[in-house]
Amino acid sequence: MHPPAIVQGGMGVGVSGWRLASAVARSGQLGVVSGVALDALLARRLQTGDDGGHVRRALARFPVPAVARAVLDRYFVPGGLADDRPMRPVPKLGLRQRLPAQQLAVVGAFAEVFLAKDGHGGPVGVNLLEKIQTATPAALYGAMLAGVDYVLMGAGLPTEIPGLLDTLAGHRPARLSVTVHGALPGEDHHVTFDPRTVLGEAPEPLRRPRLLAIVSSATLAVYLARDAATRPDGFVLETPVAGGHSARPRGRLTLDDDGEPVYGPKDHIDVPKVAALGLPFWLAGAQSSPERLAAARAAGAAGIQVGTAFALCRESGLDDGLKKRLLREAAGETLTVRNDVRASPTGFPFKLAALTGTAADDRVYADRPRLCDLGYLRTPYRRTNGTVGYRCPAEPVDEYVRKGGEAGDTVGSRCLCNGLTATVGLGQRRADGYLEPPLVTLGQDLTFLPHLTRHSADYTAADVIRYLLTAPAPSPAR
Repeated sequence: MHPPAIVQGGMGVGVSGWRLASAVARSGQLGVVSGVALDALLARRLQTGDDGGHVRRALARFPVPAVARAVLDRYFVPGGLADDRPMRPVPKLGLRQRLPAQQLAVVGAFAEVFLAKDGHGGPVGVNLLEKIQTATPAALYGAMLAGVDYVLMGAGLPTEIPGLLDTLAGHRPARLSVTVHGALPGEDHHVTFDPRTVLGEAPEPLRRPRLLAIVSSATLAVYLARDAATRPDGFVLETPVAGGHSARPRGRLTLDDDGEPVYGPKDHIDVPKVAALGLPFWLAGAQSSPERLAAARAAGAAGIQVGTAFALCRESGLDDGLKKRLLREAAGETLTVRNDVRASPTGFPFKLAALTGTAADDRVYADRPRLCDLGYLRTPYRRTNGTVGYRCPAEPVDEYVRKGGEAGDTVGSRCLCNGLTATVGLGQRRADGYLEPPLVTLGQDLTFLPHLTRHSADYTAADVIRYLLTAPAPSPAR
């Protein structure tokens, strides 16, 4: 398979949904669905009535009908819940996982990838965060059941993922190490996943997808490539201006006058060093132009990864009202995207689009009841008695401190799980009528927009691809 020139970035929660990935893949480029919180998205789409019947169409193709039927019976609400009814919660995936939770996670990933791949032969990938380790085996397995072609993983080093993919392809019992804060030397913490138990049967062996590791330095790429057990099939080299999470600056953290982290020479990616590894790679972060694609190829890359240009296109999962506001403010040059060092419970810097009325607005977030009920970004920690608990800086401060966390970690911390879910129109409505506000993340380079909105107020994924594949204008003669 010839490597695609364009990788559509995986943007959660649900921004890189199946519609966007399908549109990109139909063009022959790599369409990517976000693999984060697909269990919650599936459950909420069913509870809001499954407009168009797409989720039910995917469930009808799940290889074990009884498992799909159990999910459908639990969550589907014909016509959708009344506006004053909160949505049924989904079970959290911890170190000890109950069967219904694993099955929902598998079915959710299967449905998203199945819909992204349905009706064409283009390549589709799934993007996961290494940080969310407890959910990884189930999400990977569900995506593989649907025939996913690529797995992209960042927010940490996916050292165990090559072996995990091999194991899951054969439907064999798997385990994945889990980082537990405060764990003592010699303690072993992991999650287990047995495909035969989850499905109740063993289908034919699965095709193993290619793994692309998302890294921010050549050193990390070399580390992963040095051993067959950790070697991915390629890399995405991501710079700090990309949307969502970015790597912390190397060395002492310094903030500029706007409170954003300052990156320096140590954060520059040594592209020739990565090229020398002989594995395909893509450049990411402010790459949305024909000139950047040509430059990437000239440097030895297979191509580029592009996120924000696709996040604002017609097929993305962003709520249409938010999308129109973002395009309007960007056109008027009033849109600001900040790299906030405190917003994400992960501790990584996170891009926030400064939109009034969203959870990026300090006044809006101050009015939000502080709680952690989705819990995808919870950190496992060792209790004094040796058992494992979970905490999140975005949960109530007293609870976080009671669990051994530092109160200072909670300052400015946003609930990304609920905010990002609301951004795709699936925010939770609380029993008291409170509706979760959205939270938008974008990259900090928006220079592509005038090219894509020259003739219309909006644009499609195909427009993005045509623009990027246009031959760049020749440099002026000197």
